[in-house]
Amino acid sequence: MALTLYVDTARWRAHHKHVQEQFPGLVPVCKGNGYGFGHERLAEEATRLGADVLAVGTTYEAARIKDWFGGDLLVLTPYRRGEEPVPLPDRVIRSVSSVDGVYGLVGARVVIEVMSSMKRHGISEQDLPQLHAAIENVRLEGFAIHLPLDRTDGSDAVEEVIGWMDRLRAARLPLHTMFVSHLKAEELARLQQQFPQTRFRARIGTRLWLGDHEATEYRGAVLDVTRVSKGERFGYRQQKAASDGFLVVVAGGTSHGVGLEAPKAMHGVMPRAKGVARAGLATVNRNLSPFVWGGKQRWFAEPPHMQVSILFVPADAPEPKVGEELVAHLRHTTTQFDRLVDR
Repeated sequence: MALTLYVDTARWRAHHKHVQEQFPGLVPVCKGNGYGFGHERLAEEATRLGADVLAVGTTYEAARIKDWFGGDLLVLTPYRRGEEPVPLPDRVIRSVSSVDGVYGLVGARVVIEVMSSMKRHGISEQDLPQLHAAIENVRLEGFAIHLPLDRTDGSDAVEEVIGWMDRLRAARLPLHTMFVSHLKAEELARLQQQFPQTRFRARIGTRLWLGDHEATEYRGAVLDVTRVSKGERFGYRQQKAASDGFLVVVAGGTSHGVGLEAPKAMHGVMPRAKGVARAGLATVNRNLSPFVWGGKQRWFAEPPHMQVSILFVPADAPEPKVGEELVAHLRHTTTQFDRLVDR
């Protein structure tokens, strides 16, 4: 019995095609845990889409995925001098975010990242005059800009890209290809119309693989159910049951990513208030699990174990049966399933 990721394959792939139609020249992104699907599966889906380039996070990911994807591989993490060398085929393209990095990749295929309002990494406007000499000894595949998701200052993503296009053009640098991230379809179309000589290629991961929430579902199998009475002790820490009910052992623990959650940016009073409330409950060992039974998310009876979680289901709820499955609201990028089932 397992933690299973169910995929409505026809619906999932229809969404991929829809995104591809919105973003001509799409570059699928496969990094981290493969957005919950795994590298091998996403390499297969990218091939099915006819993608000529697949973006990966690191050189280590490129080394693994090269045997599953036959096109070019774009490594998104910028090259740094002194990094551990990883044997890679010539079809791997390296991202670079400094002039020194360009000089360190003589003969290589490179994409040069410019500094956006993300302020994560990238070359600056002051670096541009030095690039002329640096790019003579590399095979320049284009420039790239990674944009923020939110623009709380009201600024325009398209205008930010145009600003960099104008700077690169003024510096007389080649502008045949610009890789972009986090643009809407209409924004990409505006740029393509304004700069018809440049090919804009959107690097997309989350929107492509996870954009249709109804196409996938995690479920954990019930392994055991034990009835407990109020005050009865249970678990590793021998806590007392707060009321009559059932201890439900379900597949899915810390090794799957259950109970692990990436920090979230909170905007507005209500989300912040809910965050404070959750933190307060956690201090008295009350933590809501991602598992749903009887139409409600159920509480962890105690912190999740390595491969299973123990939930508390009150006596007034239906009794779960061994072999049944509980829907689990899990974040794809932090979850590792036991099995994937296409249906």
